Amino acid sequence: MTPAPTLDFYTDPAEFLAAADGYLGAHPVLMSVVASVTGRAAEHGPLKTPYAWWVVARAEGEIVGVAMRTAPFEPYPLYVSPLPEAAAVELARALYERGEHPGGVNGSLPAARLVAEESARLWGGTVETAMATRLWELGDLVVPAAVPGKARLATYADVAICRAWFRDFGRAAREQSGNADSAHGEEHHDEADMRERIDEGRILLWEDAGEVVHLTAFSAPAFGVARIGPVYTPKARWGRGYASAAVAEVARRLLEAGVRVCLFTDQDNPVSNHVYAKLGFRPVVDMANHTLVR
Repeated sequence: MTPAPTLDFYTDPAEFLAAADGYLGAHPVLMSVVASVTGRAAEHGPLKTPYAWWVVARAEGEIVGVAMRTAPFEPYPLYVSPLPEAAAVELARALYERGEHPGGVNGSLPAARLVAEESARLWGGTVETAMATRLWELGDLVVPAAVPGKARLATYADVAICRAWFRDFGRAAREQSGNADSAHGEEHHDEADMRERIDEGRILLWEDAGEVVHLTAFSAPAFGVARIGPVYTPKARWGRGYASAAVAEVARRLLEAGVRVCLFTDQDNPVSNHVYAKLGFRPVVDMANHTLVR
């Protein structure tokens, strides 16, 4: 009989990184979200959330997956990596024993769905898929044909528009996920956060005829992988190729720095999926955001 998986909970991100470093480094694209969020928490201190923990799942002493609950917005969903079925079920049961209801479960399929379904069975209620997402990694970059305008890095003079467009992007994502009323995400991108991203050169703006028309940002590289996002063009500017050009420029700069590039898309958005496929991105794994409804 195969031994039951074990789960080790950590509240200190540095301790989690020390425990999971080898696993995260061996799967840098799949672990991009976990690695970047945890690295930022370890560097900058407590997260603005009522929940802050990480989990390492082991089977026969070997790490088989990780999970975390660090989201700064309601319903404070879990984020899970690929997990064996037994480990996914065990995670749901461990949270039930802790008296901690998971408001949602995001991450790789089928693990995220298994955690959500077992949680609904234990707590009562149903599972709704708020958004189906897909993780992509860039292969060979295909630069699009000439697009009007040019790219430049954001400066402190752009803080206001960067904050506004981060909020607009987040608001649109929450509306798509059925969580439009949550304001918790607004606090996460305050002026200090924008200035830090600008200092690190992680926000690129596209200008056309002297006007800023698009924003593409990216995460700080973790284990040699950077994740592009958010990618935002105001609706009045759609259809002019700004997003393709800006994402390609960000990707080019990252590749030249020796960094692998990944991003997420909404599976139900055929436009963005087509655009990124044309740029050379290839699917890695399907994911989903689940909400538990009681």
